[in-house]
Amino acid sequence: MKAQHILHSKGTDVFAVSESDEISSAVAVLNDKNIGAVIVKNQAGEISGILSERDVVRRLGKNGPATLNMSVADCMTANPYTCSPEASLDEIMGQMTSKRIRHLPVTDGGKVVGVISIGDVVKRKIELAEQEAEALKEYIAT
Repeated sequence: MKAQHILHSKGTDVFAVSESDEISSAVAVLNDKNIGAVIVKNQAGEISGILSERDVVRRLGKNGPATLNMSVADCMTANPYTCSPEASLDEIMGQMTSKRIRHLPVTDGGKVVGVISIGDVVKRKIELAEQEAEALKEYIAT
């Protein structure tokens, strides 16, 4: 299974904020869309970072409520790791594990075409394990 297959089944909605937006606005997007991370775009509309719930909480721990008035650029993870639509499920899982990230933007030709979360990876791994178990049951029964 590849990144493009995951996006095909889960959808390709990409929610983004601007580097100059306040953290309070980005938090509203995270809350309204029920997502754990949002893509950050620069003035040219290119991906410049990713802002996760973890980024916000860590900054709140340092700066307290003043964090909500800070710019997204001050809190985001700049130059996020990405993968291509051709990346395999195992490659995605390996990258998330080794880099300790929970959201991976999928880019094609420099354009963000979707975001894969650790939840998406776990869901697909469970589906694959269930399919393998069913195939083994059928094999044994015949």
